[in-house]
Amino acid sequence: MTPFAIAGVQMYVNALQSNTDGMLHRLDILMARFPWTQMVLFSELAPFGPLPKFALPFHNDSLSRFQDAARKHNIWLIPGSMFERTEDGRIFNTAAVINPAGEIVASYRKMFPFRPYETEVEAGTEFCVFDVPDVGRFGLSICYDIWFPETTRQLTAQGVEVLLHPVLTGTTDRDAELAIARATAAQFQCYVVDVNGLGAGGNGRSCVVDPSATVLHQSAGQEDMFPIEVDLALVRRTRETGMKGLGQVLKSFRDRSVDFPVYDRASGADAYLHSLGALEMPRQGSLSGINPRETTVIGEAHKSMGPPFRDDDGVPPLAGRISTG
Repeated sequence: MTPFAIAGVQMYVNALQSNTDGMLHRLDILMARFPWTQMVLFSELAPFGPLPKFALPFHNDSLSRFQDAARKHNIWLIPGSMFERTEDGRIFNTAAVINPAGEIVASYRKMFPFRPYETEVEAGTEFCVFDVPDVGRFGLSICYDIWFPETTRQLTAQGVEVLLHPVLTGTTDRDAELAIARATAAQFQCYVVDVNGLGAGGNGRSCVVDPSATVLHQSAGQEDMFPIEVDLALVRRTRETGMKGLGQVLKSFRDRSVDFPVYDRASGADAYLHSLGALEMPRQGSLSGINPRETTVIGEAHKSMGPPFRDDDGVPPLAGRISTG
C-alpha cells in the first residue's frame, strides 16, 4: 500500500474581496483537526473569485502567504487558481503547486476557458505533471478541462495517478460534471479529486473518485473539509490487471490498431465540426441548430399517416420514438 492523505476544502468564495484570509483560517482548522493530512486542494479561483478584473501577476502577496502556510503545516498545497495577468496584459487562469518546503514546484494555466463565457481569458498550452517523492505522480487540470478527455489522456500517458481538479461550477451542468469525474476515473484508472466552491465559487458537491469509479466522498451544499487517504498501489494494480479484474484500458489504448485522423487538423476528418457555427453566446429565442421548416415537415408527415396500427399489446410501435422538436 502507498497511502497519501489529500484533503479538499469546499468553502464560500466572495467575488468582490479577497478570500485569502479565509482560506488560511480554514487551513489552520483543517490541520488542527486532521494533522495527518499531506496535501490540500482548494477550488478554482478561490483566492480572489471569478472576476478577471482582479487579475494579478503570478507572483503576488497572496501566493507568498500560501507558500508560508505550506511550510508551516509541512504540506503540499494547491490554493485553487487565480487570474494571472502577464506583463503583456494577457489573462490566464493559473494554479500553483507548492511543496512542503514552501517552494513553487509547478504551475498550470487552464487549457479550456469556459468559452464563450470566459472571453477575456487566454488558453494555456502546457500540461502540469509533478511527483511527490516516494508516493507517486500527480497531474493538474482545471474545471472545464475535464470535459475534454484528451487532457487527462496526455497526463495519464505520462504516468499521472491522481488527477487534482479544482472547479468553479455554479451552473445546472454540475450533475454532468460529476458524471464526467466518475467516467474519467474509470477511463484512465486514476483517482480524481474534484473540489468545487460555494457562493460566487460554485454550488458545491465536491467529490473524490477512485480508479474503479467508486465515489469515496461526496460533499453537499455547505462548507466541507474532507481528508481522504488514497492508495496509489490500487492505481498500479488496477492499471496492470484491469478495473475489478476487467478492462485494462490504458494498455488497450497503448496497443491500439487505429490512429485517429480527427486529431490531424489537415485531414478533413473534422469537417462536420466546422459546420456548427461560431463559438458564441446563445441569444434569446435563438433557433441556432434547429431548422423550423424541417421540423414542420416531419410533424405534418407524421399526422398524415393516420392512426397507427397497433402491436398485440395495443401500443403504437412508434409511440415515444418520434420527436418533432
